[in-house]
Amino acid sequence: MSIENYERAGCRDVFHSYLLENANYVGNLELPAIKTNRIEIPTKLVKFSEIFLTKDYDAYVHFYQDDCKFERIWNNPLKYFKQLKKFKGVIAPDFSVYRDMPLVMQYWNIYRSRAIGSWLEHNGVRVIPNIRFGDRRTYRICCDGIEKNCIIAIGSYGNLKLVQDREIFLKGLDVVVN
Repeated sequence: MSIENYERAGCRDVFHSYLLENANYVGNLELPAIKTNRIEIPTKLVKFSEIFLTKDYDAYVHFYQDDCKFERIWNNPLKYFKQLKKFKGVIAPDFSVYRDMPLVMQYWNIYRSRAIGSWLEHNGVRVIPNIRFGDRRTYRICCDGIEKNCIIAIGSYGNLKLVQDREIFLKGLDVVVN
């Protein structure tokens, strides 16, 4: 269903299935893929929580903030679509993936980032995939649906405070880049 048809119908799709209408799936978990063929490295960034406060659209929108500041994009992506489309591009949402979360929740947050990123891309927004991993079980899965040797963004927000956190982050980063 197109954005226009969805808005006209007044539907409430609690599963957000419309985000996956044009998606291609990759891996055992069938994560939506994000292509990266029209991407350049951003020179300016704007926090998602500030997209209505700026007129500088020559920037990429990022989600490297506390989840509570951008959970609303999952709850109502259509509400933010027109504003996000004004910007040069978007780094896919960085939903938290904590090592002490149950694995299914880690997968869920990786999925949500990929679903929104894929949907934005299929609707004409340039998207840089965001890579976020929790523990070793998510090192590979967080790369599913992302092309090799492409521009990516890696979420480290909240993962580098403790020495143990840094070691785990560096191990995951090694898997991602190799």
